[in-house]
Amino acid sequence: MTYEAEVQFKFDATWTPTYGSSFGDDDFIPEEHYLITAPAADLNAKQYFKLFEKFMLCVGMCPQSIRSGAMSLVFNDYVAEEDQRKVCNEYELTMDEDLEKKYQDFKERDAQWAKIDAQYEKNFGSEPKIKGEWVDSADGVA
Repeated sequence: MTYEAEVQFKFDATWTPTYGSSFGDDDFIPEEHYLITAPAADLNAKQYFKLFEKFMLCVGMCPQSIRSGAMSLVFNDYVAEEDQRKVCNEYELTMDEDLEKKYQDFKERDAQWAKIDAQYEKNFGSEPKIKGEWVDSADGVA
């Protein structure tokens, strides 16, 4: 037995002139028909979203609005925080609630780096120079 499935997105738009109006704008199309079809038997969720993105572009949505709409499916009050965090981990995003902790982590790393750098300067900062290898930046002399 064979399983076949197809998904379709259809958009039809027509413009009907009213009394006294005419169609004179060259940038305007008075009638548009879009039919997007795809085999649906094996599409995964990301492929469905990609397909719907193409449809939304066809009907005039801007890419920023499409992305905002997709993100609103994940980051709204009705989605459990645990599920939101899974998406953040998958795409390496930081939630607002976690910014303070991330800032403290960066400060701690900066302090550790400063300590390591100071240790390096103390132990290795006075290596002898070979004449002609380095130029002293203050006076331009080797």
